[in-house]
Amino acid sequence: MSNFRSLLIWQKSMALTTKIYFSTNNFPKEEIFGLTSQIRRSSVSIPSNIAEGFGRESDKDLLRFLNISVGSLFEMQTQLEIAKNISYLKEDDFNNLYEDSREVERMLVSFIKKIKNRN
Repeated sequence: MSNFRSLLIWQKSMALTTKIYFSTNNFPKEEIFGLTSQIRRSSVSIPSNIAEGFGRESDKDLLRFLNISVGSLFEMQTQLEIAKNISYLKEDDFNNLYEDSREVERMLVSFIKKIKNRN
């Protein structure tokens, strides 16, 4: 692979982040520095850390950044659940975002295992 943009996991996480931005546009304006910002920042962290890890010199560094991506993904999933619980997200919207996030999660876990097994 020539660069991080060729990674399907990066592409899927970018698509998820884009969906997150559109989905949080309708959150109450008083949440712009609260839950809206938190969800957006954690979602942005996922593809950003995949890209940063890809650019590192070693598998050890790549694994560290992939694990940070997993942590950010779990943070985002939790924040989405909070948004659903307080009716900022409709059930269907939550389910769609959650399923997309689970796909990225499975891909991340699989990629981490692949990197670990090649050492």
